[in-house]
Amino acid sequence: MLAGLPLNAHAQDGSAPVPPPGQDVPVPVTAPAPEQGQVIRSIAVQGAQRLEPETIVSYIQLRPGDVYSAAAADSALIALANTELFADFGITFNEGTGAMVIEVEENPIINRIILEGNRRVDADEILPEINLSPRQIFTRSRVRADVARIIELYKRQGRFAATVEPQMVMLDQNRVDVIFEISEGPKSKVRQINIIGNEVFSDGDLKDEMATQEASLLAIFSSNTSYDPDRLVFDQQKLRQFYLTEGYADFRVISAVAELTPDREDFIITYVVEEGERYTFGDVEVVSQLRDFSSEALSAGLSMANGDWYNAETVDDTVERLTETAGAFGYAFADVRPRIIRNPETRTMDVTFTVAEADRVYVEAIEVNGNTLTQDKVIRREFRIAEGDAFSTLQVRRTTARINSLGYFQENFEVEQVEGSSPDRIILQANVQEEPTGQLTLSAGFSSLESFIFNGSIQQNNFRGRGQTVALGVNYSRFSRSANISFTEPKVFDRDIALGFDIYRQDFNNGYFDRDQATYEQTTTGFGVRVGVPLTEYVSFLGRYTLNYQQITIDENQFFADFDGDGTSQCEPLLAGRYLCDALGDRLQSILGASLSYNNLNSRVRPTSGSNAALSVDWAGLGGDTQYVRARVNAARYWNLGSGFIGSLSLEGGYIYGYGDEGVLLTERSFLGEGQFRGFDIRGVGPRVVRRFYVDENGDGVLTEDDLLDLGDERNQDDALGGNAYYLARAEIEIPLGAGARELGLRPSVFVDVGSVFDVDRPQLVQSPLPNGLFIPQRDGDGNALFQQFIRDSTGTVVGQQIVTNPIGPDGLNNQPVGSQLPPFVEEFVGDSPSPRVSVGIGVNWNSPFGPFRIDVATTLLKERGDETKLFSFNVGTQF
Repeated sequence: MLAGLPLNAHAQDGSAPVPPPGQDVPVPVTAPAPEQGQVIRSIAVQGAQRLEPETIVSYIQLRPGDVYSAAAADSALIALANTELFADFGITFNEGTGAMVIEVEENPIINRIILEGNRRVDADEILPEINLSPRQIFTRSRVRADVARIIELYKRQGRFAATVEPQMVMLDQNRVDVIFEISEGPKSKVRQINIIGNEVFSDGDLKDEMATQEASLLAIFSSNTSYDPDRLVFDQQKLRQFYLTEGYADFRVISAVAELTPDREDFIITYVVEEGERYTFGDVEVVSQLRDFSSEALSAGLSMANGDWYNAETVDDTVERLTETAGAFGYAFADVRPRIIRNPETRTMDVTFTVAEADRVYVEAIEVNGNTLTQDKVIRREFRIAEGDAFSTLQVRRTTARINSLGYFQENFEVEQVEGSSPDRIILQANVQEEPTGQLTLSAGFSSLESFIFNGSIQQNNFRGRGQTVALGVNYSRFSRSANISFTEPKVFDRDIALGFDIYRQDFNNGYFDRDQATYEQTTTGFGVRVGVPLTEYVSFLGRYTLNYQQITIDENQFFADFDGDGTSQCEPLLAGRYLCDALGDRLQSILGASLSYNNLNSRVRPTSGSNAALSVDWAGLGGDTQYVRARVNAARYWNLGSGFIGSLSLEGGYIYGYGDEGVLLTERSFLGEGQFRGFDIRGVGPRVVRRFYVDENGDGVLTEDDLLDLGDERNQDDALGGNAYYLARAEIEIPLGAGARELGLRPSVFVDVGSVFDVDRPQLVQSPLPNGLFIPQRDGDGNALFQQFIRDSTGTVVGQQIVTNPIGPDGLNNQPVGSQLPPFVEEFVGDSPSPRVSVGIGVNWNSPFGPFRIDVATTLLKERGDETKLFSFNVGTQF
């Protein structure tokens, strides 16, 4: 610091530090005044550049004709200093002529404000907080104030070790660049929280109630580990609220002190508390001044009673419930006031709830504001209350939920209530802020289920502002391809009838990672029509009709065989899989369906409370080639558990019954596994045929029972058959994280999945051992490979077996019957059981910049023989 030098003094490099806070501006010494005052004949100003001389003279009290004295000169200098316009100034007086001269050096003009060293806080956050700006006059007081503002800003970010050093660089034309050199320092954490005076509740119990958390590995994602004075005050309120809910009405926080650690990096917070005595409820009653409400009836419905432990939260909830009850009957401005009398002698709290007299209120008008695209009628038709109706808080709350569920407007939209033209009138206002409703999605990703994924879609959820939905999408992955067009009109002719249609093409194969290994391919082309009608506020009916043209094919070179040698090949179940041969061919499916659903969720996008349920029935047989009846049921319930925890429980199940000649085809059955049932592999749950092969591990050329592979060996083959019936239940709790993690879109959860798929006809199995219990050598004396060949009759039933060689024809294909392609094996039918499979795990949803991401780690607690498990699964780049 260059203390004591004039402001225009500077180092050789052209920069000079600004005097630190608290350093006074040096006041030049005035010329000695005569002992007896003399009259000022004239006043002149020297050194002024931007300011007019008359303006500078106006700042002081001396004028020509006044008597000059030392005291008057000192007052004039103080007045000039208070203007903060000058870097240097002084007054001289000529005794001979009576001329007084004011010499000034004006403060420079700020050219730029420069921030250096700010990495954690952007300049866009700092500059609006300070007063200095370009083209303003530079003053020391403003610099000191801005230094304090920047430090305070860093303190709000939890960086209490931050320092700011102001510097200035002099430029020509009396201009200056102001530089704030910032040393941000580490973020100050809360290293420890101490609580003194608590006897009933442990330190851990009380710390759990606080927003502030101690820094630890478990709180690595939390933003509440940094010290915040405002949060310190909030935590005191949280402690008092906690004790009040436990009956300790006399609880108080005697002191709350936050001290920096010696290294000035972290804080140690110490609370001194006094718990006091515990109280119970005494006399509790409701006094109603509303003519429609009985005091006795309301008192009988109270949730607290004499002798219960006092709970302030219960009192608040009762006030809210009584207010809502009055509002449901049209008393919009009902005033419910609790009167609490404390009795220290008996340690009881008498509570009287007074419902003050109020006028019944009617809806005078409904106003819709802020919508530039969405038509008024789209919003108004979601109102569950009309103009002229008696006001009802229940109907207003339901209206709010319905408008939120549209997804057209800002989050947390609320219908506002404004007093009308008279005390018994109210105006309901829907002040909306429209959000983009069009979605153009181009995404690519990788899924442990589908491998490579490409998805492209365009969707408008509020087409032409009429609430219509139009969508066009394509999807490509390693085992599926699809394209679809859909349209939905939620209100046909402004009536409560929804109408929609879908046109689609789907190409599916079960070669999950290699199409060349696919057992079959299924192509479906079709369209569907949907009609929905609300039956009540929460119950709706949906009817639908679907017409599909389905083609199921397999590679005949791999999976067909000539049984009788007549040149006619047929599907070989030993290669193609049980039941797949029955499903081959082209079919027309005509399906008529209906659903009855209930939904009172507070949001369809991300619900936190409410429930939904649906019962669906589909009948295939109104023409077409497929005949079955399928029934499905699903339900879900969501709870806000408090403190950011969201709990959910979902159940689903279904059954299909085939009444035609074909029965239930493989492609119509239900399957469970990865994608639905976490902790299990793709189609890893339920009935399957496992083909266990014999492998000559010791190389002696003879296969025995010891050479049979274990059931779970990867070298075996299995054929998932699905089931006619299934059920699946999920329980999940979403865990809140700190503000930083929420901004990243991270939502972790813990879950339990329970389910099963079962009920399929037992297939015919094939065993390949010889009668003597030994198996054929792998090679004959000439080195030719020997295989077990199955002899079948005209129906394909195995009636015998023989040993054959395996010559390869000129075309490179195996010319022997299909049985000669298979080494010895044993088939087992496993997994057809309704016994529950159970898995538990943790998962994380992440709204990443490149699309939604879901990762799950699950382990199985219960499984059946033959089930295939999987610990880790993820999905990215597509919707879940």
